[in-house]
Amino acid sequence: MARTWFSVTVELLGGRGQELWPWPGRIFAVGPSHTFMDLANAINGAFARWDRSHLSLFTLADGRTVTDEETGAEMAVSVSGPVMAPPIDIDMAKVVRTVEPGAEFQYTFDLGDAWIHRCVVGEAKVDPLEVLGIHPEVPLPYWGWGSIPDQYGRRWETDDGESENSGTPSLPHPMLHHAWPRRAQVPRIDLSELRAAIGAGDAARFLAAVTGHDIDDALQQVGAGVPMALEHRRQEAEPVALSIINRLTWRGGAGDRLLAEDLLAILRGEPLTGQVVPVDLEMLSTLLEGDLDLSTGGYVDLRTGQVYDDSATDPMMVGEGATINVEEEPDRWLRVNRTGSRHAWLDMAAFAERQHDEALRGRLERVIAGKGAFSRFRDLVHGENLNEEWYTFSTDRQIGRAREFIADNGVRVG
Repeated sequence: MARTWFSVTVELLGGRGQELWPWPGRIFAVGPSHTFMDLANAINGAFARWDRSHLSLFTLADGRTVTDEETGAEMAVSVSGPVMAPPIDIDMAKVVRTVEPGAEFQYTFDLGDAWIHRCVVGEAKVDPLEVLGIHPEVPLPYWGWGSIPDQYGRRWETDDGESENSGTPSLPHPMLHHAWPRRAQVPRIDLSELRAAIGAGDAARFLAAVTGHDIDDALQQVGAGVPMALEHRRQEAEPVALSIINRLTWRGGAGDRLLAEDLLAILRGEPLTGQVVPVDLEMLSTLLEGDLDLSTGGYVDLRTGQVYDDSATDPMMVGEGATINVEEEPDRWLRVNRTGSRHAWLDMAAFAERQHDEALRGRLERVIAGKGAFSRFRDLVHGENLNEEWYTFSTDRQIGRAREFIADNGVRVG
């Protein structure tokens, strides 16, 4: 028989709050006709599970999930990871058609006890007659190690029975701490594409820009497109909307609760509370947190949502025809006073704190101390190629604060 079968190494990382080391493992031969459900059953058998009345879930490196329809629908509104595409059917999807040689994916058995496995497809395909001596109807292990128990007493793949334990790693595998797939593995949302989709009122383009991408630093910006998507593609947009609402509630930053409430009202077909005005929150945030040496603030037109700097009230600055007169219709204009740079400094501190690289985190924390913090921070962010990440992060926080400011004055953004 030709080498058309996958060799899949499955290692048990832990479960029920226990992290295992060394990781016990089995290597499976998986054929072209075998589904993910077949692989799940084979893993459960090889790892001595006698009670199979629990859910099975595979997570691929790009964030897609393979599970049953009901579980997939529940996970579509989760608050972590990328916004999920519709789940892959665990009973129908073939393993060899879904993943490639060298691919890594995760298998979780029993979502309560969370028995987590790391699965890696071998680079070379195998012939089941060579590795098993038979042609099995289901995936079957042909090598193994670890005490679950192991038939030959192997503790790891290459253990000869005499080697010393290599010791516990200083850091656990990221799968055990919900840090996998890593952010670097999940494509970050393209803000230019997102804004173009929203500006064009293209629901399909908006959903494509959001689905399968890391949006957690851009929730305020993504939320702006949800009402349009619900209007034009309700069925596809509903799980995305619910996921964004849950993520906003979980994140809990400035303006997040307000946006979650507004999106939930729109989802339910209920009117927004307060006066609804189409304010450009990014322009408002610039006015709120701009340089105090250039302006003390400005105004929001509560009829149109247009944002004006103080200079718009001076005919010498903008010309007679473009001047606004806030005294003629005082109820039409909302005064905006600049808040200074305090929030911007806190954004830099929060961005530094979230960095996983300890050395980079320390450098960022040092450059924001004392005078010249903003320019030093910008230089370091640019040098570390973090411009896009910082822009997304800081812009979202600014928009959230602008949303909070406008809501405190009885206005919701339409």
